[in-house]
Amino acid sequence: MEQEILQKLEEQDKKIDLIYDSVEKTRKYFLWTMIISIGAVVLPLVGILALIPWLLSTLSSAYSGLGI
Repeated sequence: MEQEILQKLEEQDKKIDLIYDSVEKTRKYFLWTMIISIGAVVLPLVGILALIPWLLSTLSSAYSGLGI
């Protein structure tokens, strides 16, 4: 009886280790997915914010000679 319980505990321990490994892989996958998603949104926004002053100055200098 005791041997059966010990065997079941060992099996459960192996399964728990496999579940832990799977959960860690999933956590890393979600982490990198979040980092890439944020990068895909934030980097273009920073680029747009950097280009707006340049674009406004270019447009204002282009239209400054028209007398409008």
